[in-house]
Amino acid sequence: MPRSTRSTIPRPSRHPSVPDTIAVVAFDGISPFHLSVPCIVFGEDRTETGAPRFRLVVCAMEPGPLSTNAGFSIQATHGLSALRHANIVIVPSWRDTTGPVPPALLAALRAAHRRGAIIVGLCLGAFVLAEAGLLDGRPATTHWYVVPCFAERFPKVQLRPEVLYVDNGDVLTSAGTAAGIDCCLHLLRIRHGAEAANRAARRMVVAPHRQGGQAQYIEQPVRAAPESDPLTPLLEWLRKHLNQPHQLDDLAQRALMSRRTFTRRFRDATGTTVGQWLQDQRLALAQRLLETTRRPIEIVAEDAGFGSAVSLRQHFGAAFKTSPTAYRRQFSRV
Repeated sequence: MPRSTRSTIPRPSRHPSVPDTIAVVAFDGISPFHLSVPCIVFGEDRTETGAPRFRLVVCAMEPGPLSTNAGFSIQATHGLSALRHANIVIVPSWRDTTGPVPPALLAALRAAHRRGAIIVGLCLGAFVLAEAGLLDGRPATTHWYVVPCFAERFPKVQLRPEVLYVDNGDVLTSAGTAAGIDCCLHLLRIRHGAEAANRAARRMVVAPHRQGGQAQYIEQPVRAAPESDPLTPLLEWLRKHLNQPHQLDDLAQRALMSRRTFTRRFRDATGTTVGQWLQDQRLALAQRLLETTRRPIEIVAEDAGFGSAVSLRQHFGAAFKTSPTAYRRQFSRV
């Protein structure tokens, strides 16, 4: 059964001492922002902070300078042959939603997938993966604005237009713009642990974790300034008190709102429900505690708000398809 939207089985590098090779596909007319997303998550040298190392190469089908939609050119120093040696291949976008994808690129993606590489399509990059047949019968997402076109062109794909990203294990897709950052941080997290992803997010000054199942279209597209948003202090308070039980009515009262208004404002602001947000935050905290401390599983469960080791194992296993003990063994930094 395909895996989607939530973190699944951690997929560490097969050879931890050897950095992952990540090939990013550039093309004529590319958006510099979309190209920069995987480059900034995986391409910057952060070894001085203990972060994992990657070998990132930008490759292209076309030789010579590539135009961008921002009016300047870029030069990719590698061709599609770089995909033959990549552990991860990322198509960061695509130039349109209707034109055919060059057969050479489709063949290179299929070959990389057959030999076990993880294939990622960010935003319109999902169109390329779908045309390659890598999404047939599987859940996927793309930018909400092009959903009708995608659904018409690729009826075999189980389109999930409401989410930020979808993880099928070997193939990932994301919605547009910032969701591409979320998807790349998610991939970093499941290969190298929550702390590595959190360090990268702090360096980029972005939110450390948004679950893939959150809504990609938020009714309040421009958030109020933190000092004027009544939910900001509440969210900060909740993050510091995840070990306590929380009732919806109590939270609405703390936010000085009615239950109905609070529920609506919370979803507008976070893209998810209060209960799901709390569970996601508690799971993320449990990951960090398992990675960075030697606290017994029972104490981790209490500190993260699950109450008991049994409850932690149940929720952790449902979210990540592994046990807290196995996760600690794989990702512990202490």
